Amino acid sequence: MAELADKRKFYINGEWVDPARPNDLEVIDPSTEEAVAVISLGDQADTDAAVAAAKAAFPTWSATPPAERLAYVEKILEIYNRRAPDMAAAISAEMGAPQDMSLGDQVDAGTYHISNFIKAFKDFQFVRPLGDHAPTSMVAWEPVGVVGLITPWNWPMNQVTLKVIPALLAGNTCVLKPSEIAPLSSIVWTEIIDEAGLPPGVYNMVNGDGAGVGTQLTVHPDVEMISFTGSTRAGIAISKAAAESLKKVVLELGGKGANLVFADADEKAVVRGARHCFYNSGQSCNAPTRMLVQREVYDKAVETAAKVAEETAVATAHQPGKHIGPVVSKQQWDKIQDLIQQGIDEGARLVAGGTGLPEGVNRGYFVRPTVFADVNNDMTIARQEIFGPVLSIIPFDSEEEAVAIANDTPYGLTNYVQSQDGERRNRLARQLRAGMVEMNGVSRGAGSAFGGVKKSGRAREGGVMGLEEFMDSKAISGWDTDA
Repeated sequence: MAELADKRKFYINGEWVDPARPNDLEVIDPSTEEAVAVISLGDQADTDAAVAAAKAAFPTWSATPPAERLAYVEKILEIYNRRAPDMAAAISAEMGAPQDMSLGDQVDAGTYHISNFIKAFKDFQFVRPLGDHAPTSMVAWEPVGVVGLITPWNWPMNQVTLKVIPALLAGNTCVLKPSEIAPLSSIVWTEIIDEAGLPPGVYNMVNGDGAGVGTQLTVHPDVEMISFTGSTRAGIAISKAAAESLKKVVLELGGKGANLVFADADEKAVVRGARHCFYNSGQSCNAPTRMLVQREVYDKAVETAAKVAEETAVATAHQPGKHIGPVVSKQQWDKIQDLIQQGIDEGARLVAGGTGLPEGVNRGYFVRPTVFADVNNDMTIARQEIFGPVLSIIPFDSEEEAVAIANDTPYGLTNYVQSQDGERRNRLARQLRAGMVEMNGVSRGAGSAFGGVKKSGRAREGGVMGLEEFMDSKAISGWDTDA
C-alpha cells in the first residue's frame, strides 16, 4: 500500500505549523475505500492561536485600501487557475467527483465565483448616499472583524471561494475550517493563498471536526461572525451555540427542491431535471430531487426519468468520462441505502435503481441512480434531504396543487419550473417559497446570490449581496459632501 500523504499541518499567522496535540484522522478515497492522506484534528489551542493571529492582523488589514485587497485576490485567482490540475486531483481523491467533472465543474466553480467577486468589488461603494431626500445621510459598509468559515465536502471550492474571497475583500480576517472528510482541496487552496503573499494572520486554516474546531470557533469571544454551509441540523446547533456571544451567523443549509414540470414543458425538461438530480452523485443542496409532473404527461415523464437513470454510468473518480462517482463516505452510503429502502417500504414505485452497489462494482461508496414514481409528499423520501442520486416523482393536476406540494416542505432553497407559458412562469416564480427559482433550464446570472429561506438558512452568497454579507452597515448623518 502506498504511503499516506502527511497533511497534518495547519496554517496559522502565515506559517505551516504542527498541531498543538496530535489527533490523526485518515482521509478516505470514496472510490477505493482506502486511506490516501492523514490530517490532524485541531485542538482548542490551535483554534485559539488561529483566532489570535486573525485578531492581531485585523486592524491593519481592515485599513488597507480596497485596491490593495483587490490586487491580492486577483493574484489568488491567477495562482488558482495555474494550480487547477492539483486542485482537481485533490477533490477527486477526497470526495469522489470524477476527473472531468472535478476539473470542469468543481474547480471551475471557484474560478467563476472569484471572478464574479472581483467584478462586483470594482464597482462596490463602501460609502454611499442614503438617497436624494437625505443628501448628508450616508450608509457605510465596514468589515465585521474576525470571521470563522466552516465549509462542507460536497462542493469544496465552490463554498471556500464563496466565503474566503468576500471575507478578505470586505476587510475581514478569517479562520477556515474545511470539512474533515474532504480537507485536501483546502490544503491546496491554502498553498495558493500562501503563494499570493497575504500578510500573516489575515487568512488561517485549522482542520478539525464540527464538535471540535467548529464549535470552538462558534463560541469564541474574539470571532465576530460565523459563515457555515452544511446540514440544517448542524446549522441549528451553530445558531444556538453562537447566540451566547451574539455573533453574526450566516447559514447556507439543506434543500428539497421541487421541479414543476407542466404539460407544455419543452421535450428536454424531464431529461434535464433527472440529470440535474443525479449530478455530483446527488450531493448538492439545490438538487431538484422532487419532480412534480402534470398528470397528462406523467407516465411519459416517469418512463423518461427511468431511462436517464439507467443510462447514467457510475464509475471511479479516477478516470475520464461523463459518469457519476461515489458518494463521499460509508456513513452517507448507509444513510442513502436506508432511505431508498424506506421509499420501497412506504409504497413508492421503484422504476430504476434501488439498494446495493451498481452492477460490476464490489468496492467504493457507489449508489445506483434511483427513481421512484407515485410518491406522495408525506413519504420520507419526499420530506428528507437524501443527498444521493435519488429522484422522487409526484403527480399533480392543477397549478395550485403543484404550488401547494412544492411549498409543503421545511426547506426553501431552489425550486424549478418547466413551462412554455411565460405568464405562468412569472406567477409561479413569485408564489414558490424559495431563495432561488430557476426556469426552463436557464442558469441564474453571474453574481446572483445563492441562498434560501426557511430551514435552508438565509445566507446570500455571491456577487454584491455576498460581499455585503461579510460587512456591517453604518448609518451616518451630517456628512460633509464637499469634503
